[in-house]
Amino acid sequence: MQRSSASNYGVPPSQGSGSEAGKDHEVQIQYRTLSIHVDSIVDQKQKQAGGSKTTDPASAIRQIDVHRLAVDEVYTRFSTSPTVGLENDAVQRRSKDGKNVISAPPTQYWKKALNYVFGGFNFLMWIAFIVTVLSYEPLGLPHPAVFNLGVAVLLLLVIVVSATFYALVDWHASRIMNSIKTLIAEEASVIRDGKHQTVPARDLVVGDVVTLSMGDRVPADLRLVQVSSDVRFDRSLLTGESDMIPGMLDLTSENALETRNLALTSTFVVQGNCTGVVFAVGDKSVMGRIVAMSGKNKFKLTTVQKEIWFFTKIVSTLALGLFALSLIIWAAWLRRSFPGFETASGAIINSIGCLTAFVPQGLPVCVALSLTIVAKRMAKRNVLVKNLATIETLGCMSVLCSDKTGTLTIGKMSVQNIAFFDAEFHVGEIKQNLSAEEVPSAPAAFVALHQVARLCNGAKFDSSSAHLPVEERQVKGDATDTAVLRFAEELSIPTLGVDTPSLLASFEKIFEIPFNSRNKWMLSVVQRCSEKQIDLQSEPERWMLVKGGPDVLFPKCSEVMNADGTVSPLTQSLRSKLFALQERWSSEGQRVLALCRRSMDSVVGFAPGMVANDMEDLMYANLRGLTLVGLVGIRDPAREDVPDAVRIIRRAGVKVFMVTGDFKLTALAIARQVGIVTQEKVDNLKDMRSSDLAKRYAGLEPSVIKPRDDDGVRALILTGDDIETLEEADWDMVLGNYSEIVFARTTPEQKLRIVEQTKARGDNTVAVTGDGVNDAPALKAADIGVAMGAGSDVAKEAASMILLNNDFTSIVVAIEMGRLVFDNLKKVILYLMPAGTYTEFMTVFCNVFLGMQLALSSYLQVCFSITNDVVMSISLMYEKPESDLMLRKPRNARTDRLTDWRFFFQIYLFIGLMMWPCAMSMWFLYMDQQGLGFHDVILVYDKWAEGYKGYTLDQLTHFVNVGQCIYYVTIFFMQYGGLLAVRNRRVSILQSNPLWGPRRNLVVPIGMTATALIAVVNLYGPGLQQVFDTTPIPGMFWGIPFAFALGILTVDEVRKLIVRTYPNSFVAKMAW
Repeated sequence: MQRSSASNYGVPPSQGSGSEAGKDHEVQIQYRTLSIHVDSIVDQKQKQAGGSKTTDPASAIRQIDVHRLAVDEVYTRFSTSPTVGLENDAVQRRSKDGKNVISAPPTQYWKKALNYVFGGFNFLMWIAFIVTVLSYEPLGLPHPAVFNLGVAVLLLLVIVVSATFYALVDWHASRIMNSIKTLIAEEASVIRDGKHQTVPARDLVVGDVVTLSMGDRVPADLRLVQVSSDVRFDRSLLTGESDMIPGMLDLTSENALETRNLALTSTFVVQGNCTGVVFAVGDKSVMGRIVAMSGKNKFKLTTVQKEIWFFTKIVSTLALGLFALSLIIWAAWLRRSFPGFETASGAIINSIGCLTAFVPQGLPVCVALSLTIVAKRMAKRNVLVKNLATIETLGCMSVLCSDKTGTLTIGKMSVQNIAFFDAEFHVGEIKQNLSAEEVPSAPAAFVALHQVARLCNGAKFDSSSAHLPVEERQVKGDATDTAVLRFAEELSIPTLGVDTPSLLASFEKIFEIPFNSRNKWMLSVVQRCSEKQIDLQSEPERWMLVKGGPDVLFPKCSEVMNADGTVSPLTQSLRSKLFALQERWSSEGQRVLALCRRSMDSVVGFAPGMVANDMEDLMYANLRGLTLVGLVGIRDPAREDVPDAVRIIRRAGVKVFMVTGDFKLTALAIARQVGIVTQEKVDNLKDMRSSDLAKRYAGLEPSVIKPRDDDGVRALILTGDDIETLEEADWDMVLGNYSEIVFARTTPEQKLRIVEQTKARGDNTVAVTGDGVNDAPALKAADIGVAMGAGSDVAKEAASMILLNNDFTSIVVAIEMGRLVFDNLKKVILYLMPAGTYTEFMTVFCNVFLGMQLALSSYLQVCFSITNDVVMSISLMYEKPESDLMLRKPRNARTDRLTDWRFFFQIYLFIGLMMWPCAMSMWFLYMDQQGLGFHDVILVYDKWAEGYKGYTLDQLTHFVNVGQCIYYVTIFFMQYGGLLAVRNRRVSILQSNPLWGPRRNLVVPIGMTATALIAVVNLYGPGLQQVFDTTPIPGMFWGIPFAFALGILTVDEVRKLIVRTYPNSFVAKMAW
């Protein structure tokens, strides 16, 4: 039994994450995770081939066996001596193995910088920039066009802006040990050549005998060989817990990270003194391995980053392919067949349109802004998101593993019932009937119960609130101990002399083992103060008091106390009655504690003044023969809003599992109250294994192991003991057949295992709630770690999201916002692509393949993508959730893409197929007004020159400049209709207009106005006219595009009507 201690691409990072505290917390998380994995290896007894080496930190630490050696064997192994230490020659030889210095993890800033500058769509922009510069000089000589230089400058500006955003959203600099030197002591006191010496800590070698005293930092990993009786270590840097850890000579755990006969690098001696033999230095120490593991952690893309990268690859491949094809056609055909059509410089500039037209340059900006806007919305709901890119992952959540206390319940416990073997009392009844001065027959057992409840308690009242009523005083301690403390403090039975002040004055605590999640009990040893007289000669002077889970303590009890204070042997029939009482209370949602005691007079080997280490060993060995004083029922009511929140979450297709350390019936009762379990029949492990569905998933891929829609709902409850026996096939049954699961009496290690097993099946995206230090590994391992605002700093550091008000209903907001991000990003891309890529690209296509003049200049293409499109798309980021958003199933992050065939159909064969012909018609209409018909403009190639159709070259150039500006104005006005069309997937604009009503979004008209102003500046700005050949256009071409926008919106409204009216139609199946 384990003993307790005796007394990127889309995210600006959170502020302060690089603080020293953050670094320490990261170390603690890695330490906890390593410790659990080491235990797993021990438990599973994994066998590796002889002599095989592994780089896995857990396996490497598992191979540490120095803590299993006797002290004499330690000296023998390292060829050292307790009195002489290492000789100088041995030190010189061993120093060749390396210094006692922990290497800082590689930062590789150059890789990050390259990713910022060349990542995403930027590498396409670099290609465009380089060839544009070449087209200016030398290919543009002897008369280089200023236009080409202007386009190059604009492309460079796009690169700088995009790189800046990539740097903001993909900042993942290491938060571990920026000042790594502070982890190692500067000097160490050693024994070498029989002399005590002080040497630089960096010069320590394996086998050195190191002496430590109070206040010293441990300079290397040591095997303790001599310890004072009071030596204590502070391991808080590693564990996150402030409890002092005693140093011992003997093995206390097979796990090298948990045993107490090792002193680890960077910990402190806070009491006593000791001597140890160095067994690992520098990077081979435990701290060195943790730092190395932190540095090697690969940056994992979140779901939204994966989707954007997938989309980027598709678009980039098409753009590069078309760019290359355009140049090949010019070189192989156009240059020879139509030598006057395009110069090399002109061909490059026009081919660049394949890159600039096909790439939505504004997308990175839109992604970052969208995530930031949603994060601010969540912050208003007291949900703090540490990494913005994880927001969308919330929308993929398919399993939520929630703890109980303080999350599903209000976290304010109070004692409700007290029971002795033959009597049961409600707390209100006790206060009303037994607190009076004249009560003829108060149960005598209350004396012992009050003693255990008050003296065996880890909670303490804050002295600053001592003047307040008991219920209003501030308490330091966990919720369970706080409830028992308040009850005991208020308990007063004058006729029995039950009174807290007199009890505290009569006894003093001489030893304590605090509660921990593995033992599930707390132990105190108290003795009567010497100045107090013992009224009854039979009253023991010292007591062992124990408080904990009944299922854990019942087997350790041999007697039970009756209400009158007498004691009876605890027979099997009496045990059955007590278990029945526990189950009845638990089924009502009460947490049940057993209060026990044993006289220290019956503990063989006890002597007053024993050292703490020996005392602890003695207590563990004698935790038996207890007298069960009574049972305490504690109620922690479910939060009133949790049932509705669970119902909404489940309706959204998310399975909610409870993972708690409570007794199974208590957990099941709360699970029923909040709606996690709705079935009358709840299977256990035996039922599951005997089910007809036991072999259902044999041989199948893990991704298909999940409950089927036609299976119905099945419920299951498993305890920590059950989890220890589960094989892989059992986990297939657990997660493949059941959608309502309660995991009770679990340890932090089992919580981590639950997370890992759930993630491995059914393409699940797993969220986990937690608040304790021990929850950190599970929070880190989950796809989404959710910490409570009142939780430990280590838990908050491990989590990706923090519920500042500890409110479970905030998770509903988080899921909705995560789905909204994905929905809005989809709308943004759907808005950007038809005009920003497809309609722009058609001008390049007609130029390269059909011999027409370029209908949209490179400048206007880039300008439209990074200004007009971005300004308008911002309004989509402010869209509210659609009515069916929380009725959809969670998105499968592996198979459900941001872009699919329906998406591209909408872009290229629906909206885009309306936009580019409309824009092109405006080009031809203007040319027709100048006397140039359709066949005079298309398939012209090198005929467009001086004298063509009676026009000078300057006139022809002016026609092209005006036509390009008309094309530009047409597409930005058509985007009005495109924007209004994509605001809703199914709902009509009549029910969701942006000016009033439930879907009001005033950013839409603001964006429309802003994009029009940008167009005016482009066309009428004198400087832009001179460099980029923009020019004013006839008034009619400012008005006609409005009709096109209305037409696009109307056609899409008809599509939505068909989808709503005929949901099984072909049109509905193609809907995005």
